[in-house]
Amino acid sequence: MSGTVVHLHKDPTPDPEPAPVTTLTVVPEPAPAKPVPLWVRSGRALKTAVTHETTKTAVRAVARHGLYTFNGGRIVARRTWDGRTGARYERMLRAAEAAGNHEIAEEWEERLQRFREARHRRRMDLLHSPVDAAKGIAVGTGMSIGVLVALGVVMALNSKNVGDVITPLQATIDFIATLIRIVQIVWGPAITIGPFLALLALWAVGSKQQAAPQWALPANVRSGEGEPITPSIVVKALRDLGVPALRNAIKEMGDAGASMLGPIRIAGRGVEVDVTLPSGVATNEVQQRRRKLAENLTRHEHEVFIAIAEAARTVRLWIADSGALDEPIGPSPLVTDETMTADYKKGKAPWGEDLRGDAAELSVYQRHMLVTGRSNQGKTAALRALALWLALDKSVQFWIADLKGVGDWSMFQRIAALLIEGPSDNHVIQATEMVEDAVTEMNRRIEVRRTDPKADFPPLIVLVDEAQKAFMCPAVDDQRRPYGGSKATSRYFMAVRTIHNQGRAVDVLMWQGTQDPTDQNLPKLVREGAHTRASLVLGSESQAKMALGDKAVEDGAAPHLLRQGLDKGTLVVASDGITMPTGQSSITVRTHFIDDEPAEAIADRARALRDGVTTLHVVDKGEERDALADVAHVIGDAPRLRTNEVLKRLHALAPEVYGDQWTNDRLKSLLEEHGEEPKKSHGVMVIHRDHVLRALANRDADGSASAS
Repeated sequence: MSGTVVHLHKDPTPDPEPAPVTTLTVVPEPAPAKPVPLWVRSGRALKTAVTHETTKTAVRAVARHGLYTFNGGRIVARRTWDGRTGARYERMLRAAEAAGNHEIAEEWEERLQRFREARHRRRMDLLHSPVDAAKGIAVGTGMSIGVLVALGVVMALNSKNVGDVITPLQATIDFIATLIRIVQIVWGPAITIGPFLALLALWAVGSKQQAAPQWALPANVRSGEGEPITPSIVVKALRDLGVPALRNAIKEMGDAGASMLGPIRIAGRGVEVDVTLPSGVATNEVQQRRRKLAENLTRHEHEVFIAIAEAARTVRLWIADSGALDEPIGPSPLVTDETMTADYKKGKAPWGEDLRGDAAELSVYQRHMLVTGRSNQGKTAALRALALWLALDKSVQFWIADLKGVGDWSMFQRIAALLIEGPSDNHVIQATEMVEDAVTEMNRRIEVRRTDPKADFPPLIVLVDEAQKAFMCPAVDDQRRPYGGSKATSRYFMAVRTIHNQGRAVDVLMWQGTQDPTDQNLPKLVREGAHTRASLVLGSESQAKMALGDKAVEDGAAPHLLRQGLDKGTLVVASDGITMPTGQSSITVRTHFIDDEPAEAIADRARALRDGVTTLHVVDKGEERDALADVAHVIGDAPRLRTNEVLKRLHALAPEVYGDQWTNDRLKSLLEEHGEEPKKSHGVMVIHRDHVLRALANRDADGSASAS
């Protein structure tokens, strides 16, 4: 019996893998896009054509020239009406009344009356003129015929021909006939061309006056570039200023609103004009709208300055040429003229240029100075430029404290007798002591002057840059008198005030540079003690008043309207040491920037003028000491010491470090920082040696943990 063998285990030979299957996807052809309707294509083309710049330019040109012709006709009609009637006199009369000038109003009323009388006489003469004209024509005709006949008789006698008697008369008739034929020939074309010539004349009048809306004017006029300042532009800008009383007064004046204006004068990089405001309009109402006025004049805000003129109810506008104030000024004469020297008493420092482009020169003779502004706007450079010029007078002495300490004043090595550089409280303390030494020198000079009224002294410039650090310094001396602040016990404040009060008389002068003034970092009595006050850009009007004084700001000084970063080195100066227009209490100066390298070259020239000055540096730049380790060192092996004894030993160990500013409280704070504190023993505060060693161990452990 045969059988089939069935294997109960899996065949070790695997089945062959199935052949891979490739799937093909048939992608149908995309449906054709629907055709864009004709009306859509036409609309798009029409929109493109209408909004194209060429179309806009063409529309503007057509509208402009058409309006030139139309408005030119209006101008000619207005001029004709003014010439034939008393409208001009009436407008001038209303303008004078609106401005409150009754004397001028009476004068215009008198002129109007004379015009009316003359017009009445002319009209009365017209009643008799037809008869007179007819008589004149008849007499003239008869005389002309008689002359011609007489001339003919003479010709006939000469030619022996009687027919020559009428020859002149015939020639005259032929000439008149020729003129008539010429007129008949020309009349037709003249009738056709005449209106076009008239329209061309009207267009010329409108074009000269730019009598078209702003949007239709050419691009350069529309943007205001190069647009001249005219009386009508100034009056329109004032009318649209948003002062109701001013707007109504100008409306009553009509076109004669320009009577408010004085002559428009070229003033350097711009023009200047005085505006007498009508009654009921205050000068500060115009000052407060400086930005709007500038925009009405197609200028930026920084290109228009408003000052109070000496005449009542009058503001003085200075309007810069577009973009003129964004152009840099030239280098300082100190850099370009290596032969320049200085004269403290009679000379003036070349500080920069005013807005008109004229040289701005400052006298520093017996004048305390204050320069302030925001950080990094050119305060130090402006102050240093004056000092570099004055250094070229070898008689001038300098004591300088640079409380920024980054080398801005390092070129005064071997020029300044004292140069302190650094920002720490210790540097402020030394700067305070420097100013106090200046007070001592001032008092000495005053005593000498009492015995010898003719005694002369070399000028001493006491200069503190970043003086706000001195006023804000929290350090106190061993008598608990603060170095900073503005109290009667504040050392720096009182020293500066003393110099302000008496130093000028003996040529001890205080120059200060400060940042971002407040009542705390620039006390009122100090800022008002300066004769020359200058400010760079500030953040608010209240700060501007701190820097320059209330009167200067009320009269138009506006350092708070300068542009941060864009007007670096631009100062608003209030001083009697600088020439400024009559009636103004401040002037804007764009100062020359002298970089470090040319400043060093100027300083070399100043050093060459001097016999050799040794510059003292009060600050000891030695290495820092480990106060906690020094406490352990002075205790030594003693189990404990009184805190007073520890302080004495610390002072003996390093007097330049552990001076009067080290007190029991400071010593206690040192130990508390590391988990220990002094203890009392028998009612006396003592420091235990073990506590100090534990504090050292705690500090080291904390340092190791931080490192890991």
